[in-house]
Amino acid sequence: MNITRENIDALNAVVKVDIAKEDYSDKVEKILADYRKSANIPGFRKGHVPMGMVKKQYGKAVLVDEVNKLLQDALGKYLVEEKLDVLGNPLPKAQDDLDWDSDAFSFEFELGLAPEFDVDLKGKKAITHYNIVADDKMIDNQIKHIQKQYGKLIAQNEVTNDSEVTGKFVNEEEGIENVATLTLDKFKGKANAKKLVGAKVGDVITFKTKGLFNDDHDLMTFLKVPHDDAHGLDIEVNFEISEINERELADLDQELFDKLFGEGNVTSVTELREKIKEDSEKQFKQQSDQKLLNDVTEYLVENTKFDLPSSFLQKWMQTAGEEVMTEEQAKEEYEKSEKSMRYQLIEGKLITEHDLQVQFEDLKAYAMEMIKGQMAQFGQMNPSEKELEDIAARILGNQEEVKRLSEQLMSQKLLELYKNEANLKTKEISYDDFVKEFYS
Repeated sequence: MNITRENIDALNAVVKVDIAKEDYSDKVEKILADYRKSANIPGFRKGHVPMGMVKKQYGKAVLVDEVNKLLQDALGKYLVEEKLDVLGNPLPKAQDDLDWDSDAFSFEFELGLAPEFDVDLKGKKAITHYNIVADDKMIDNQIKHIQKQYGKLIAQNEVTNDSEVTGKFVNEEEGIENVATLTLDKFKGKANAKKLVGAKVGDVITFKTKGLFNDDHDLMTFLKVPHDDAHGLDIEVNFEISEINERELADLDQELFDKLFGEGNVTSVTELREKIKEDSEKQFKQQSDQKLLNDVTEYLVENTKFDLPSSFLQKWMQTAGEEVMTEEQAKEEYEKSEKSMRYQLIEGKLITEHDLQVQFEDLKAYAMEMIKGQMAQFGQMNPSEKELEDIAARILGNQEEVKRLSEQLMSQKLLELYKNEANLKTKEISYDDFVKEFYS
């Protein structure tokens, strides 16, 4: 067997594989001999079928199968030995004149080669790393929310601005009939809320759904309509009031503190505020880190310049999926996924250059920490080491979970690399301002 490569340019190559008779003949003869032993052909005893007949019936199929196996194995070894970093998979060049009756065969494969490039994390323009803080306004709102959640309901005769109103939303034509409890601050604009003020149990108020709530997604909650229907829904609904309550705020006392954080862990309003600030900012850190990860990714893709073997990749995409694509579909798919491909190459280079690895012990520790956090949410604050190890062992026995956790852990390692190596500037921002700036 002989394998040669012709480099078309820095990103494209053609590999030629020449296979001679001696490369496959022994294997083909052995398989045909085994076929002869077990072949059932009318007129012949088992094991006594003439070899000529076996070759005539099975020879071509066995030859094709063995040559293809030999070809794939040889090509795979060649790519490894030559340390060729290929994109996609080798593409066989069409051969209309292939003669399977000959003794020697030649096959050609197109290769798309990964580009050579450098990654510079320290760009001239600093990337902002947001430090999201829980300000006094947010803490005040959170305390009020807690007081409402743990407060007492007091029945009212009529609706006021502070009421919790329970009723049924109905539109027979649209099949809407849902009981919901809501507060007046959910309504968009004063006009809708004003319709309810002064209303009593048994009253029916008609609303237009378009612009009814501050957030259109509330239509999903209160009217039980699908997500796609909630956006732009423009119908009338009747709301029949069945219950009106005012929520008396819970006292900020030791009984409430113990319910929230366990006995004796918080003993004053000052400590309550500190605890809310601490817990909130832990959650904000995840959002801040995700924002940083997204921003660095965007920066690296935009500022790390290299070419891709685009023609090869589009051709490869045509047959790589479950369904064959047209040339136009492959071009469209390539344009959608080009940025993702670029980042995968950049990420791979960073992982190699900085020796970022996910070891099993790292994965186990990460899984145990994740389990511990989940158990804490359900009040299990002090699980034993054995409990954590047993649960982690079950999770890590699932290959899909191992893959998912490995990707999460590698993202964390990359994030730490960016924090240490990238050109960053820190900006303190309130959570409300962060949401307004990036999610409004």
